[in-house]
Amino acid sequence: MAIKKKKKKKKLGSLRGGGSSGGSSVESSPYRPRHVEKLPPCINNCPSGINIRGFVTQIGLAAKMEIPFEEAYKRSWEIYTDRSPLPACVGRVCPHPCESECNRKYKEAPVGINNIERFIGDVALEKGYKLKKLTDETHDEKVAVVGSGPAGLSCAYHLARRGYKVTIFEAFPKTGGMLRYGIPAYRLPRNIIDAEVERLTRDLDIEIKTNTKIGADIPYDDIKKQFNASFVGIGAHQGYLLRIEGEDASNVFTGTGFLNAVNSGEKAEIGDKVIVIGGGDTAIDAARVSKRLGAEAIILYRRTREEMPAIEEEIEGAIEEGIDIQYLAAPIEIYKDGDRATGMKCLRMELGEPDDSGRRRPVPIEGSEFDVDCTAIIAAISQEPDFTGMENLREGRDWIKVDDHMKTKEDNTYAGGDAIELALVTTAIGHGRKAAEMIDHQLRGTTPEPEKELPLVTQEQMILGYYEKKDKTQHDVLPVEKRFEGDGTAEINQTLTEEQARDEATRCMSCGLCFDCGTCWSYCQDSAITKPLTPMGEYKFKMELCNGCKKCAEQCPCGYIEMYDPASGATIPLEEIKIGR
Repeated sequence: MAIKKKKKKKKLGSLRGGGSSGGSSVESSPYRPRHVEKLPPCINNCPSGINIRGFVTQIGLAAKMEIPFEEAYKRSWEIYTDRSPLPACVGRVCPHPCESECNRKYKEAPVGINNIERFIGDVALEKGYKLKKLTDETHDEKVAVVGSGPAGLSCAYHLARRGYKVTIFEAFPKTGGMLRYGIPAYRLPRNIIDAEVERLTRDLDIEIKTNTKIGADIPYDDIKKQFNASFVGIGAHQGYLLRIEGEDASNVFTGTGFLNAVNSGEKAEIGDKVIVIGGGDTAIDAARVSKRLGAEAIILYRRTREEMPAIEEEIEGAIEEGIDIQYLAAPIEIYKDGDRATGMKCLRMELGEPDDSGRRRPVPIEGSEFDVDCTAIIAAISQEPDFTGMENLREGRDWIKVDDHMKTKEDNTYAGGDAIELALVTTAIGHGRKAAEMIDHQLRGTTPEPEKELPLVTQEQMILGYYEKKDKTQHDVLPVEKRFEGDGTAEINQTLTEEQARDEATRCMSCGLCFDCGTCWSYCQDSAITKPLTPMGEYKFKMELCNGCKKCAEQCPCGYIEMYDPASGATIPLEEIKIGR
């Protein structure tokens, strides 16, 4: 009788250890489960390194955590502002590279991270949330920040919250850099910029001196003498011209020059038909602003729509507003009457082999010349920093070079943002944070600890079928006919409502981190998993009861549990465990 019982028990164990996990008996399995937090692709693809999973799940899991939504919003904002002080601004202008890598896209559509980011930014301004310092300690060292664009504001923020006295020097009359002078108000309202900057000066006592150009009003050498360290975030406000005959006409502008003038409140004499050259965000913005000033706008771009670097949503907006985008077209000469441009000779192009950027090189088609009449021309092909008075920082065509710590060749001088590379606002914010951390280490004489590297969690390591299918929440958009009313600065994209933001946040799958679904506990047949007594608590393994059946790892939807051999350290790849799931 005892022998039969023993055989029956062994047979049952063998069945538990078999099935989709490979058929080996439970008794012989050396593997045991462990929790391993993983890096979700959204965070991995965020240039600012913002804890996206953290700030989104604070709202998405608020009901499960049994906290009021108002508290969830504040926690979400605090998680976000640990890395960036400008959620309301960035939430309006970022092309959200985080969403392009979201694992949810393999189910139906990425989570609307950017919309949630904007929502918490607006809630923070409405509720008056205060920025927090990391320490009550203050330091004697002073730091100068040159430029109040996103890189400079970020650097100043992260230094001030570490106890440093920071002074920002801004060449323009108002703060914001390219946020204010390069982005139209219909994309980023000026009161939003003002509110987020004012919060920095109010909560962290950051001093800002506007109308002060380093190199002109104050020699850069004086800054180096008066401050213990400096950060240079001067942006790239100087536009390139086309280098073709006739571009010295008085009505030929650079894209950055034109947008700066309009955003500064100056009257732009562009007439009723504007040609814009380029395919980036500046070109799209220049054309749409020209339309709001009453002109017909034509964009000429030498490649196709697929190669256009502008934000897709902004391209769509331009087309909706009647902007004529002519692809595979390039200028070769500007016609003039006196000192004014009256038209442009252009060529049709075709795409050849890829260039250094990876895009196919445009090649002129012989005999394809055509003319376009105009009353103004805007060259929005690229831009660069103005190094006047700071020429020592420039290293040829590479502009300012920095090392891995954002340090320049000059002692105690760091840099970031467009002055080192033309990139996204969120990239500049990341530069500013990283530089601030290194300035702190330099001034304190400490060595930075390496950041903890987490393994990336991919959709193959998850069980997408566990999650309920749910369409992405779409934000409201101002109708085209309303966009040109008044001064044309009415904001086009609208912030999500509370209900919309909550609903969208629940679409986050918490890739690589437990969200208290209880699946591992329910599938464990040996009571080897202890369920937490409080919501979102820690599930614990009782290794003395575990037989290595792999069910917890196999069924964990977010990829948080993996199986490893305690003796050898070997791990079974999650994608191998979850084949067919």
